[in-house]
Amino acid sequence: MIKNLLFDLGGVIMDIKRINCVKAFENIGMDDADSFLGEYSQKGPFLKLEEGSITPEQFHEEVRKLIPNKVSDTEIDDAFCRFLIGIPLHRLAALRRLRNNYRIYMLSNTNPIMWNSRIAEEFRQEGYDVNHYFDGIVTSFEAKSMKPQKEIFETVINQCGILPEETLFFDDSRKNLDTAHELGFRIALIEPGTEFTDFIP
Repeated sequence: MIKNLLFDLGGVIMDIKRINCVKAFENIGMDDADSFLGEYSQKGPFLKLEEGSITPEQFHEEVRKLIPNKVSDTEIDDAFCRFLIGIPLHRLAALRRLRNNYRIYMLSNTNPIMWNSRIAEEFRQEGYDVNHYFDGIVTSFEAKSMKPQKEIFETVINQCGILPEETLFFDDSRKNLDTAHELGFRIALIEPGTEFTDFIP
């Protein structure tokens, strides 16, 4: 019996577009942005920020080393947040409805720059904040581990007090789902053109 719904953020709740971010960094002078920004995982300072091993201030300094011209923190942050398109209102409404029948959780590989700016703004569209939609949230930068590592799923289990076999996990990455499945979670792959509501039992 499914009692809990565990959601990835990007590609499941929030629409994302990697190429927008790549182009934005290229526009401020980063020649090899494409090599640092992956669809499901990052490299270099982008990875370090997401796994919580550096602060936003350290991230800015490391990124500046990759750009020959002078750029501000704001320019870097704005380019980074171009990865995010937004959250359609119908998904926020669906999350609210689902809380009537399930406990709702989020597990996201994300970073404090996006989390405290654009992501927070998108969850405020209905006049609430992100915590209104979830019974618990685990982010990679706070957990100091990332999907598909088993450790971050174990953090979810322990921090949220849930049983994997009672939990349906939604993600757009097969690797992340494979790890979850190994740990006993029910899984649903969210592919382009599908909605998480299509998989609710």
